[in-house]
Amino acid sequence: MAISVAGGLRPGKVIEIEHRLYQQLILGAPKVAATLWEGLDTELESYAHKLEVERQAILLRLEKQLQARQVFEAVSAQLIETVNNAIEHHLASPRLVLANTPIDETQLILLELLLAKQLDAKRIRPLIEHLSWLGRDLTNMVNSPLFRARPVQSSEVRVTDIKLVMNYIGIENLRTIIPYLCLRNWLPSDNPKLLWTTRKIWRYSIVSGIAANALAQLNAADSALVYSGALFNQLGMSVVLSLSARLFDNTWGTWLREASSSRDKEVFDAVSATEFPASAVFEQVLNHGLKFNWQLLAQLKFEHHPLTRLLKELDHSLTYRQLSQEAALVARASCYAKVLLLEEMRQIEPQEKRIMFDYYELTDQELLQLKAQNYRKLTLL
Repeated sequence: MAISVAGGLRPGKVIEIEHRLYQQLILGAPKVAATLWEGLDTELESYAHKLEVERQAILLRLEKQLQARQVFEAVSAQLIETVNNAIEHHLASPRLVLANTPIDETQLILLELLLAKQLDAKRIRPLIEHLSWLGRDLTNMVNSPLFRARPVQSSEVRVTDIKLVMNYIGIENLRTIIPYLCLRNWLPSDNPKLLWTTRKIWRYSIVSGIAANALAQLNAADSALVYSGALFNQLGMSVVLSLSARLFDNTWGTWLREASSSRDKEVFDAVSATEFPASAVFEQVLNHGLKFNWQLLAQLKFEHHPLTRLLKELDHSLTYRQLSQEAALVARASCYAKVLLLEEMRQIEPQEKRIMFDYYELTDQELLQLKAQNYRKLTLL
């Protein structure tokens, strides 16, 4: 390049490449490389496939009936407009968004304790016990064949006491595991319409986290803060998607029941075949994702927490060079994760890759360190 783009105002090309990644995550084809997502079972995947098959069958039938097709277009447009208005109304208020998410003060207190230089098991354990889903996930992890040196036999006693679970895992390992499980809990894991989107965002999050941890260690920075910042940089995106999916499902279900009660088959088919408004939601992610990363934490009175300040810095800084060391490491990790996933999807050219690395000032040593990581497996233990 004749003129360096390093560190200054983000060039339009960098913004376009980054938006391309988000577009692939939310709107791209469902086919994606093997992921680390462990919370989605085959039953949900089968249900998602069944819904799509049914929707396509209805559309095919409507294509054969021009009048029915016109009904479909009118009803579907009205339904999507209603959903989009509801989404915009909720997203206009961080407080309203927070009320519709699984994030609470207990989780943030726990995450704050995990960023302390010295971990206090006596303070951490009651918070884990209070979060039933977290205690369950940690217990299942300890009792899984992947955790133990040999497969668990049916006759063996399962570890269920949280104190013993924490001892098995190791207090320091909780710095890695708990942010990982929190983000997974916040993603829309129970919605078949977002099955593939969730898997892709999860992979992007984990690649970012692994890259951030490697960069923090190489640069002698606060690994726990940088790693958590990289994971939570997808919090706003996850919340917008979850809230949008919930509002769509609620409206879609109500309209479907009303059409069924009125025995209007054309309207019923039109509602059934209406697809989740992914394109409109994608625009909402671009508009709100970064600011919700920190605004939701601030709503829970954690505005002065180091993690909140880091996420706010990433949202507000106009140039890369304005960032603090920790925020810059998160930005570099996110850059590498975007490039890596776009390469897997064959959606980036070599010169575009160079532009990204130049702007975020990734050194040759850092790139060697990042290339050496295993992004197919998060080493929790």
